[in-house]
Amino acid sequence: MEIRPLADGDTEAVLDLNEQSVEALSPLDAPALAHYRSLAAAALVCEVDAEVAAFALAYAPGTAYTSINYLWHGLCFDDFFYLDRISVHRAFRRRGIATALYDALEQQAAAHRRMVCEVNSEPPNPESLAFHKGRGYLEIGHLIQLNGHVTVMLEKPL
Repeated sequence: MEIRPLADGDTEAVLDLNEQSVEALSPLDAPALAHYRSLAAAALVCEVDAEVAAFALAYAPGTAYTSINYLWHGLCFDDFFYLDRISVHRAFRRRGIATALYDALEQQAAAHRRMVCEVNSEPPNPESLAFHKGRGYLEIGHLIQLNGHVTVMLEKPL
């Protein structure tokens, strides 16, 4: 398992991973991914046996990123590290990949004193909520999304 920066050659794999998890994330195409990468403080992939098994995008404060969730956290905190999206390929789940990505991201987030993110609660995502709780994330609010989904807003003080 290797955690490394997302490269141009990873675009197709990342778009496929995003599509697998689109209900928990949001749609993504190549131009949007290129734009989001240009704003990201961290754009990582996890490679297993030469295959992209997961990816993550995270943002520091003060970027031009306009996600409703990012903006919500910006109203709450002056400094934060926002995990926008993460997806692990179904065939690679339960192998510690998400844990490895979170470890890498939280290490980078330490300079910002907190990592923040959100998890769907309507529709429910109990596995993700349990994962975050186990890592020390605290519920700090709820946000109704434009599509009517409700998310639990989370913070992990670092």
